[in-house]
Amino acid sequence: MAIEPTDGAMGEADGSLLKNGCKDRVRESKVGRNLAAIAGTYLILVFLTPLAMPTDSIPDLSGRANRFDYATVDEMWSWGNGDNSDYKHAGHDQDANGGPFAWTDLNPIAATVYAIGDLNCHQKHYRSWEINGNQLAVCVRDIGILFGFVVCCLIWRQRGLNRWTVRDTFLSIFSDESIERFYYNDQRMLAMMAIIAIGLGPMAIDGFTQLLSPYESTNLMRILTGFPAGFVGGWIFSAMFSARPHEFENSESVLLPADAKLRMV
Repeated sequence: MAIEPTDGAMGEADGSLLKNGCKDRVRESKVGRNLAAIAGTYLILVFLTPLAMPTDSIPDLSGRANRFDYATVDEMWSWGNGDNSDYKHAGHDQDANGGPFAWTDLNPIAATVYAIGDLNCHQKHYRSWEINGNQLAVCVRDIGILFGFVVCCLIWRQRGLNRWTVRDTFLSIFSDESIERFYYNDQRMLAMMAIIAIGLGPMAIDGFTQLLSPYESTNLMRILTGFPAGFVGGWIFSAMFSARPHEFENSESVLLPADAKLRMV
């Protein structure tokens, strides 16, 4: 799908049309609200769960990302409860760090919170905050990612527009005047990818520097680099769920900056 900048003024809207060419932006508002609610609810529970649990009931943890390491005390999905102090990038001797832990032993809400953390985060204790003597379910960087995700989704709820393609929908968060130059030269994809790279870059640099050198980041740096990564994550998810071509009669009815028109190639 390419664009053709056109001369002349954009067609007048009659009050029932918005600048995206649809009769309303109910879907875009719902997308932002729902994504913010999902991520925001989990973020709140990450803080409330350890506060509501008995003091010192969650020991120091250190597992692997994208795997269950603390589902059970032994056998399957219990890697974190062993002595993994020789593992290169994660793990420790759990007996020397507060003893075994299994989130399946917790109440359903707490189990869900820590299960999500177990699957998605290394849960290294020295990279995590502690409340009431209990380690949070995710590390500080993930806190920043979640916060950035929620903030972006709330902004999307107010500004995002369905503009047929993901790239045009993604860029709709800006005012039309500020992004016209990307439409004159058809650099919409380049603009979107540059924004994503800027958001993910600081976290990638900080994380890979830790991985490949003796450098150890600080929790302040982790939350500062996690926020923009989460922000662009919320941005791209909002755009993907909001871009709906079937809501238009045809590509010509999509109203774009610089009076550009979508055309099939």
